[in-house]
Amino acid sequence: MRQAEYVQQNQPEGVPPLALTGERTLPDVPEENYWFRRHLAVYEWIAERCEGLDVVDMACGEGYGTDVLARRARRVVGVDANPEAYEHARLKYRRPNVSFVRDLVERYAEPCDAVVFLQTIEHVEDPKAILEHFRSMLRPGGVVYVSTPNVLTLAPPGAEKSDNPWHLREYRPEEFRELCESVFGSVEILGLFHARRLRVHEIALKLGWDAIHPRLRLTKPFYDWFTPSISARDFTLRSGDLDKALDFLAILR
Repeated sequence: MRQAEYVQQNQPEGVPPLALTGERTLPDVPEENYWFRRHLAVYEWIAERCEGLDVVDMACGEGYGTDVLARRARRVVGVDANPEAYEHARLKYRRPNVSFVRDLVERYAEPCDAVVFLQTIEHVEDPKAILEHFRSMLRPGGVVYVSTPNVLTLAPPGAEKSDNPWHLREYRPEEFRELCESVFGSVEILGLFHARRLRVHEIALKLGWDAIHPRLRLTKPFYDWFTPSISARDFTLRSGDLDKALDFLAILR
C-alpha cells in the first residue's frame, strides 16, 4: 500500500503533490488514510498540551502535523531536511504562527518550550544523541514528545524488526523506556490503541472476518469504503499493557 505510485490528491493550486515512498506518511492519499489518521491522533493529543508554547516539530515531513500543532501553540517551526517535503510544506501551510526550515534535526538548535519528534527515532543511527540534542534546546519547564512504532505489533512474531527499509531499529516497550531514561529524568510512556470502529474491526478479525469477506466477494468494496472512513477518533492514547500498543508516545522532561 505504501508505495511511490500513490500520490497526493487535490492539493492547493501551486503546491506540488508528494508521493508515498514508505519514509513518511501523507494526507490526501485515500489508500494511506489509516496511517495518516494513526499519526494525526498523536499530533492532536500533543497540540492540546501546547497552548501558548513555542514548539519545534522535528522531521515534520509533509507539514500537516506542524499545522495541527499551530492551532494551539504560540509559534511552531517545522524542520525537515528533504527538499521536496520542505517546499511542499512551506507552500501549503501558511498560518501566521508557522514557519518551515530546511535543516537536519541534529543541527537545528533554536530554544523552545516543546520538541515534537514523531515516528522518526526508529530512522536514526544515534537515537541517544538526538534525545540529548532535544534536551539541550528546551527552556526551563520544557517537554519533548517522541513517538515510535511497537515492534511487537508492527513486525511479524519473533522478528527483530519489520520489513520497512527506512527503519534502522524498532523498539519493545522496555527498550524504548531504557533509551528515554538514559537522557531524561522524567519519562512517561503512553500507548496508542485502536478505538471505535477500528476496535470493532479488530474484534471482527479475531472472529474470522478475514475468512468471510473473500468468500462473499466483499473485500474490495468493503475496504474501499472502510479505509478512507477511518478518523483520528478511531485511535486512543492511554497507559497500560504497552506490549499490545500500536505505537508508543514518550513525554520527556
